Amino acid sequence: MPRTARDVVFVDGVRTPFGKAGPKGIYAETRADDLVVRAIRELLRRNPSLPPERVDEVAIAATTQTGDQGLTIGRSAAVLAGLPTSVPGYAIDRMCAGAMTAVTTAGAGIAFGSYDVAIAGGVEHMGRHPMGEGVDPHPRFLADRLVDPSALVMGSTAENLHDRFPQITKERADAYAVRSQHKLAAAYAAGKIQPDLVPVAVRSSERGWGLATEDEPPRPDTTMDGLAGLKTPFRVHGNVTAGNAAGLNDGATACLIAAEDEARELDLTPRMRLVDFSFAGVEPEVMGVGPVPATERLLARNALTMDDIGLIEINEAFAVQVLAFCEHFKIDDDDPRVNPWGGAIAVGHPLASSGVRLMNQLARLFEERTDVRYGLTTMCVGMGMGGTVLWENTNWEGAK
Repeated sequence: MPRTARDVVFVDGVRTPFGKAGPKGIYAETRADDLVVRAIRELLRRNPSLPPERVDEVAIAATTQTGDQGLTIGRSAAVLAGLPTSVPGYAIDRMCAGAMTAVTTAGAGIAFGSYDVAIAGGVEHMGRHPMGEGVDPHPRFLADRLVDPSALVMGSTAENLHDRFPQITKERADAYAVRSQHKLAAAYAAGKIQPDLVPVAVRSSERGWGLATEDEPPRPDTTMDGLAGLKTPFRVHGNVTAGNAAGLNDGATACLIAAEDEARELDLTPRMRLVDFSFAGVEPEVMGVGPVPATERLLARNALTMDDIGLIEINEAFAVQVLAFCEHFKIDDDDPRVNPWGGAIAVGHPLASSGVRLMNQLARLFEERTDVRYGLTTMCVGMGMGGTVLWENTNWEGAK
């Protein structure tokens, strides 16, 4: 029978506050699966017109799929969240772009007609499961010179980007990082971030029970002088520091996506429309440049240019990676379209969960910016990839 692709919409998204990884972090004694279950439950609570049995799929990403991030976490989290046992789920991994891939994969299923409604997201507890835990890279990677040895160390790939773009100095990277911190602080002060944060009960054997209600990583008092003296752990006299890169973090995200006609039938309000997406590969040793070809391909396929894009949510794995993207597309370092409320350098980057955080912020920005029709969520991905998703604002005033 002939099929017609359906429009896919982003209905709602939530996330836990992001924590610092390690024994002193807010989630040190909290399970990873409990974080994503909390996000899924909140998503269902916020959308009471959606019967739980109408959820057709739960796609949850994790980069390190072991322990409390294993056991096909999409399915196990669905069961733990109280969804009917008839609702299936699966786990997905594309490293940092895990949640982004969960959305695009489930969204493609909706467009094809296999699903009507899906939950997609990601979780990463880097305190319990450090990046690379249990990984056994094939010796041929190095023996056959398939990749440069630095490709397996994300900070080293960022230093390689500084080599490739010498005009992106440490000072420029630090200045970008300071702006990210200050923009996030301003967004918090204005109440922009809080609406999509899910309070999480946390326990410490030393301090007892508590409630995580805001992100732990931000450093709003960051200054250029303070960043100037930080160590460069990936290279002697290098450019990459803990101040101009995202930290090691714990957290989870979840979002609700649906076919547009089904969303309206279920009294769910579409907040943005999925137009298209693209993933691309680059040399693993400069993985940070991955968003460039992914975005180029996406814009070309949709007959758009960067001038048509009114908002850009780009994951700040490293400041140099964002600046390389801006350089390529001739975007100023402080272009107001780019991460208006700050990014991962300030708020944190729990690997596989971050893609939906970008979408959450873009959806909120779309609500305020009815003059903007198109926005991007984009990110670099370990092992040399990039991913970009093109979204259309359902509140765009030109559509009225």
